[in-house]
Amino acid sequence: MLLLSRRWRHFAGRPFSSTWFQSARKDATSTQQDADLSKYDVVVIGGGHAGTEAASAAARLGARTLLLTHKIDTIGQMSCNPSFGGIGKGHLMREVDALDGLCARICDQSGLNYRVLNKRKGPAVWGLRAQIDRKLYKEHMQKEVLQTPLLTVWEASVEDLLLTTPETDHPGKCCVSGVVLDDGRRVHAGSVILTTGTFLRGMVLIGLEKHPAGRMGDQPSIGLAQTLQRLGFTMGRLKTGTPPRLLKDSVDFTLLQKQEADPRPLPFSFLNEAVWIKPEDQLDCYLTHTNPKVEQIVRDHLHLNNHIQETTRGPRYCPSLESKVLRFPNRVHQIWLEPEGLDSNVIYPQGISMTLPPEIQEELITHIRGLEEAKIVQPGYGVQYDFLDPRQLTASLESRLIQRLFFAGQINGTTGYEEAAAQGIIAGINAGLRVKGKPPFIVSRTEGYIGVLIDDLTTRGTNEPYRMFTSRVEFRMFLRPDNADSRLTLRGFHEAGCVSQKRYDQASWMKSMLEEGMEALKSVNFSTSKWIQLIPEVTINPHPAAMYSALDILERYEVNMEILARAAPEPLKKFAEIRQLAERLKIEATYAKSVFLQKLEIEEVRRDEALQLPEDLDYFSVDVSFSDEVRELLNSCRPQTIGAASRIPGITPAALFNLLKFVKRRHKRAERIRESPRTAGLSTGAELQGEKRASSC
Repeated sequence: MLLLSRRWRHFAGRPFSSTWFQSARKDATSTQQDADLSKYDVVVIGGGHAGTEAASAAARLGARTLLLTHKIDTIGQMSCNPSFGGIGKGHLMREVDALDGLCARICDQSGLNYRVLNKRKGPAVWGLRAQIDRKLYKEHMQKEVLQTPLLTVWEASVEDLLLTTPETDHPGKCCVSGVVLDDGRRVHAGSVILTTGTFLRGMVLIGLEKHPAGRMGDQPSIGLAQTLQRLGFTMGRLKTGTPPRLLKDSVDFTLLQKQEADPRPLPFSFLNEAVWIKPEDQLDCYLTHTNPKVEQIVRDHLHLNNHIQETTRGPRYCPSLESKVLRFPNRVHQIWLEPEGLDSNVIYPQGISMTLPPEIQEELITHIRGLEEAKIVQPGYGVQYDFLDPRQLTASLESRLIQRLFFAGQINGTTGYEEAAAQGIIAGINAGLRVKGKPPFIVSRTEGYIGVLIDDLTTRGTNEPYRMFTSRVEFRMFLRPDNADSRLTLRGFHEAGCVSQKRYDQASWMKSMLEEGMEALKSVNFSTSKWIQLIPEVTINPHPAAMYSALDILERYEVNMEILARAAPEPLKKFAEIRQLAERLKIEATYAKSVFLQKLEIEEVRRDEALQLPEDLDYFSVDVSFSDEVRELLNSCRPQTIGAASRIPGITPAALFNLLKFVKRRHKRAERIRESPRTAGLSTGAELQGEKRASSC
């Protein structure tokens, strides 16, 4: 239990008592004795960032959901850095929030330092980011999860899957029907979601030492990894790492460059107008750097580091200090010193993840400016773990091999809390819909960063930990963090049922007001001379014969809605009085023309996406002019649409053209069959061939 000082207690609202947590955990585990008789709609394995989003999403759909985790105390634990968001990642958080996810709201209740990154560029690529109080985040997340209706939490380890014969209307050699716990008890389920993070055959490494663990202090999942391998899943091995934690009192911050938080913190969640902490009470971060002496120490001790010698791929965009020294020699690297909590005496040195022996880490730290007297609370360490080739999943994150089995998070080869949460909420929604017999909820790459993330994984796969960036997204002007609710909340409410009435009403109101505001801006038209007279504080290029609308002025000049409302109060005043609405209208105006052009491109992409490929198509026997290499690629990736096939590396333009002709021929034949009842039962030829289904696993 976090004990807030008197100075901070008023921020936290009503504190969570230890009695409340003990009672909640007792309730969560009290029914475990009856596991053999249990039947749930959805079972989620793993209580990390993917698992909590998946479990709560399934429960919001009305599915009776069970979350299985090694320790209830670790739900919501931030195993690595104490921060959320960033460039590209902030977009994912906004989209998770638009679907009524948890992480954005929890971050608004537990942040220490809020900043918007990339502010020198346009709002389309701004990155919302916050330093988070680890203990507060975990407490708020546990309270949210343990109080979610229809969601039960058990402390248990899963060793195996229960399987049954496959459904005839879906591809797959068998169907999951539940899980087997480590003590032999069985829990039956309509869908199962695996969100095991780094726990599948996880191995922690420090120096030359290694021992089995999913993270420091937690046992790995061995039986489940063996089950997946036995079932025929293609598995790989990845690695990641974390830096040593430092004692705050031992750091000399006076020597370092301070980075202050934004004076007006911007909330992650659309439901919040402000974050929990006062701007002036936010904590600062500090910047220091490596130097040639640090690099020399790393080089001199590489032979004592098993983790860096392994051929397993690590994160390219968040490499260890050892990797930086090897890949970028003779360079200085940034180290951000980040607070871990309001009452914490621990500092997280972002940028020096390392797995050197503890005594070498201690020596190295003292050669960094400001850390000359620094003490290490916990040494840095590396983790190696199994992951699933995500090309074996559909866009709903359901396995093609085992029906009703979903995967989300680091098990799919990603890195980062935000990427895990994004996959978790989609897997949870679709696992719930699968039980209800409803169509899957798919976010395409034209609709969200979540769609880009999942499409990249399921069509291209990954051989290194995948991280989201704005550069991966084709339609950045349209897929902005400010409009995630307009893009996804209404869909989530109508198509999935994962969005609350409160959020739906708010998103509908905002969408309506934005449309009304844009029309009002278009309706106000004056000559340039009149505009110069009305808003003299704005420099406007005079054009005697030109007429400009208020929308033109808002788009082209450093003008906000408050200034325009003074010029034309009757139609515009009400839109300037609500800060969030006024700010969003400014962004909408800024991108109006670019979005119009991008929407034309989006329509072209959606036409390709509309051309569905049969799920059970046998690419090795189909009568199309493909090379053996193309057939193998298509069979291994199994794209669901022509658009997805076009994004598979190695698929040539000629192969894509032949595939497109095949799909169009098939669609025309299907139309003729529908139009002619006499031929409705005829379906011959290689075009209609499919993979043979296994009657069992």
